Amino acid sequence: MNKSDLITTLATEVDLPLRKCEDIVNLVFETMGDALLIGDRIEIRGFGSFMVKEYKGYTGRNPKTGDQIAVTEKKLPFFKTGKELREKVR
Repeated sequence: MNKSDLITTLATEVDLPLRKCEDIVNLVFETMGDALLIGDRIEIRGFGSFMVKEYKGYTGRNPKTGDQIAVTEKKLPFFKTGKELREKVR
């Protein structure tokens, strides 16, 4: 399922215009993104949680040439599934 499928499903389920549903979905995603940008953790009970993980820099190797390269520290979004979703998917 992609974003447009989600919008269409929402419009069908709650009988709202597509444009209104698109605004709702965009608002939810923007709000979640903004929360992650400021370092907040997002928890949706039964579904999972989103957080930003920080990774330290390290010295890696270029697999093609074998040369050492410095990999800088970085922050990446991370999703951890909730218990109910995990059991449902099994």
